[in-house]
Amino acid sequence: MSNYKLVALDMDGTLLNEQSEISAENAEWIQKALDAGVIVSFSTGRGFQSALPYAEQLGLDTPMITVNGSEIWHKPHVLHKRTHLSSVYVKRMHELALKHGEPWFWAYTADTVYNKEKWIDPATDYDSYHWLKFGYYTEDDQARNEILAEVQSWGALEITNSSPWNLEMNPQGVSKASALRELCELLGIDMSSVVAVGDSLNDIAAIREAGLGVAMGNAQQAVKDAADAVTFTNDEHGVAEVIRRYVLKG
Repeated sequence: MSNYKLVALDMDGTLLNEQSEISAENAEWIQKALDAGVIVSFSTGRGFQSALPYAEQLGLDTPMITVNGSEIWHKPHVLHKRTHLSSVYVKRMHELALKHGEPWFWAYTADTVYNKEKWIDPATDYDSYHWLKFGYYTEDDQARNEILAEVQSWGALEITNSSPWNLEMNPQGVSKASALRELCELLGIDMSSVVAVGDSLNDIAAIREAGLGVAMGNAQQAVKDAADAVTFTNDEHGVAEVIRRYVLKG
């Protein structure tokens, strides 16, 4: 056994394969970690509702970090903390999406997800929603870079991605890393006892701050550069390998 007490797993591109499934190998090694007394937590850009079925599939009754750190859960359905995104910026980001015409966009509230096809009623006030995160997706590099430059110029948001083609905006200072730090305080463990695993820019801060930061084989290059180790891809049960090799040591 190693000294690692918490394994924080990103979901898409990490725990989940390209079919958005948890492989039998990953499930088996997560169970072995739990049996050994290691806490296994999701640390995802997904909202609680879309992460929950996977937690239930694995029988996890452990803390969860959702919406890139805007929500921290003691365990499923038991909320510890929620950090809201200013409606002022949500409105500006929506206007920016319309200005660029083409990109897919979405926004999480505490209750649901709005997107390009289903946006809020224009008659309602942005302030009447509990916003958590805003995202854009476009494979048009120029449009994405222009949006990024504009949002960066505001100096008010935490900007990451969960794929090379998207941008994700959280309140400034809110990240998977900030949520992990808070979770460690709640659990009475040190960040040096954490293994963080991920594939995208929204994982970098956590990977840098954890005792062991692991990039997936399919991770963006910047994530691999920030990591202590690189494991197999998400289609090759990379999470199982991390647990086997580093957490349970064979």
